[in-house]
Amino acid sequence: MKYYAGLDVSLKETSVCILDETGAVFRELKAPSHPEDLIRVFEALDKPLARIGLEAGPLLQWLFSAMVEAGLPAVCIETRHAKAFLQAQINKTDRNDARGIAQMMRVNLFRPVHVKTLTSQRRRALLTARKLAQEKAIAIENDIRGILRNFGLKVGVVGTAGFEARIRELVEGIPDLACVIMPLLAVRQKLRETFTILHRQLLAITRDDVACRRLMTIPGVGPVVALAFTSTVDVPARFKNSKAVGPALGLTPRRNQSGESDRVGRISRCVDAMMRTLLYEAAHSLLTRVQKWSWLKAWAMSVAKRRGLQRAVVALARRLAVIMHRMWSDGSQFRWTRETAAVA
Repeated sequence: MKYYAGLDVSLKETSVCILDETGAVFRELKAPSHPEDLIRVFEALDKPLARIGLEAGPLLQWLFSAMVEAGLPAVCIETRHAKAFLQAQINKTDRNDARGIAQMMRVNLFRPVHVKTLTSQRRRALLTARKLAQEKAIAIENDIRGILRNFGLKVGVVGTAGFEARIRELVEGIPDLACVIMPLLAVRQKLRETFTILHRQLLAITRDDVACRRLMTIPGVGPVVALAFTSTVDVPARFKNSKAVGPALGLTPRRNQSGESDRVGRISRCVDAMMRTLLYEAAHSLLTRVQKWSWLKAWAMSVAKRRGLQRAVVALARRLAVIMHRMWSDGSQFRWTRETAAVA
């Protein structure tokens, strides 16, 4: 007889439910949310486990990787599908959620989610840390501007390099205000230095990565976009074709159809907000800043004339994702002319 397990993972403890193939509860228990403890639970079971379901979450990658290495049939399930399935229960408890996930494993009613490799996880951590340092530095700069504005001191348009000199010039001769602003400038300087260190690490990675260098031949695509795309997609073969990348990144419109009603809405914006934002920025840069003409820019300009700039940028972002996946999969280079360009 086969057995199926469901795990409802929390920060400290994990609820475990094990069902047999008839749906009867074989065992329920709680274990610490640590790979060694969970592996020990299943090894002590001494039963043929067909699937072990885990819902995508903060501890997933850590637990999933260790369980797979231990030879356990772990499966990561999509959060929205799990939520829809578990909503049928009247009472939401960790025990009931684990039992519901085990039932999803038993009846094969789930969609598996790809768990990224350790290399992609590390690169994504670098991108997240870089973005965090940049956002915090910008937030402090805006706060400094707001504080000074209350005293009639206007910073004006100034670049990142000249920001500190401009602030020191404004607070010169105002010691009470300088005592407040100077510590903020020190924090801002430290954040900018941290951002520079992380950005140099990013550039070093893209310089040594063949796939990133190839993707950077696309106009508008720089090191940040290339590294983010490779760390997000992780394994190109997990998509059945290049056109499937757009929906996976939330760049396709929502559709609500029922009877005679058929509404097409905005893009779904599901899954990866960082990658979607970077693709949007790359598309906007291609349309507004890149001077060299290409078939891709000509296509986007024609869309902009018919549908407007904003929709054209979104459409171009989606097409960039398709082209980047195709180039990564077959090892081709970006072609500037329409006659020699592969159909995306």
